[in-house]
Amino acid sequence: MNQQAFNYGSYLQLDKILDAQHPRSKPEEHDEHLFIVIHQVYELWFKQLIHELDHLHELLNEGFTDRAGAVLNRMLKIMKTVVAQIDVLETMTPLDFLSFRSFLEDASGFQSLQFREMEFALGYKRRSTLDALEGTPRWESLKKRYDGPSLWDAFLKLLEGSGYQVGPRPDVTQPVTADPAVQEVLLDMYRNNVKLRRVAENLVDLDEGLQEWRYRHVKMVERTIGRKPGTGGSQGVAYLQSTLNPFFPDLWEIRSRF
Repeated sequence: MNQQAFNYGSYLQLDKILDAQHPRSKPEEHDEHLFIVIHQVYELWFKQLIHELDHLHELLNEGFTDRAGAVLNRMLKIMKTVVAQIDVLETMTPLDFLSFRSFLEDASGFQSLQFREMEFALGYKRRSTLDALEGTPRWESLKKRYDGPSLWDAFLKLLEGSGYQVGPRPDVTQPVTADPAVQEVLLDMYRNNVKLRRVAENLVDLDEGLQEWRYRHVKMVERTIGRKPGTGGSQGVAYLQSTLNPFFPDLWEIRSRF
């Protein structure tokens, strides 16, 4: 028996990817296919962002600031692509979405384990989120992110390794919050260490990109369903608005002190 030739399709596993869109509406509503594809693409980009975050964490731990900056720049470009996808999703009107919304039943974006992993890896950790998703696929990976140091913790370690007096956070399972003592160190670093300042500004760029995506996501949901509850019983827009906060608050707090 001849072995099937290795080619473009087999390398990319296109048979699996292109057979992964299964609308549930009966008869099938045209826009449900777009809705599925967009969210599948989101999950692929989340997977890549997590891949880059893990590499970035390693680079910061090893003190490779130039290479870390390149990875952060790549992540920012990915975030811009993710934001641009909202423009495509917004071509779907509220009535288009309503035509198949009931078929989603309890499925909700809140259940995106990869996005929660990304949040935890960045330092936005909540025990309630971890508990709510227990028993779902990838939960063990999410728990590992919750228990481990975040990207911000890796940056603090980089500062400490560069001679700055900043200790580790006492509990890495807690969300990253503003710390006046850290801000004093950052002000000194900004004025006297160009390499570390570049990394810090790259982190601000990434944070801004993440906030932009969240804001656009909020407005897209509000445009589509208004103030109605989200799928799966979530609070919809009200919940999404509560997440519009920076991941690295200290880097924003120091802006008014230069």
